[in-house]
Amino acid sequence: MIAVRTPAASKDWDGTVIAVDAAGQYVQCQTKGERGSSPDVPPTFINDRLWGTGHIVEYFDAVGQSAGKGRYVSLGAGHYTTGVAKMTVSYGEDPKQYPVVMAGGAFFYTASFSTGSSTAKLIAAMSTPYVHAYNATGKEIYNQKKDPRFTDASE
Repeated sequence: MIAVRTPAASKDWDGTVIAVDAAGQYVQCQTKGERGSSPDVPPTFINDRLWGTGHIVEYFDAVGQSAGKGRYVSLGAGHYTTGVAKMTVSYGEDPKQYPVVMAGGAFFYTASFSTGSSTAKLIAAMSTPYVHAYNATGKEIYNQKKDPRFTDASE
């Protein structure tokens, strides 16, 4: 189980709870204070779309929202195969990687950005998150920036 408060509260949420059971089903909900809700119906899914397809990482949420004047909060979650020992997230073109929370085959990341007051700065603060996965020897085995599902192969 993962339960994390975001570094800044948006109008609708200030945290996330993710749980994975022994059957490989997971549930995720955003929280606001002591209450939770899920934008997904039903809120429980089965991980077989990951395990049977050769994917190392699969995503089930990546959202962002204004967190008050001059702030933006981003969060994302997903699950990973057993060969993954460590995961990180980077944002936009910045190569710096930040740790994600991992438990029971699920992962979660969150960040808060200062946006300033202009629309251009708000858009810049909404930098795309990119997930990275590493095996037990520290070798990168997945980089979302290089995943054909997230890149334009026609370029």
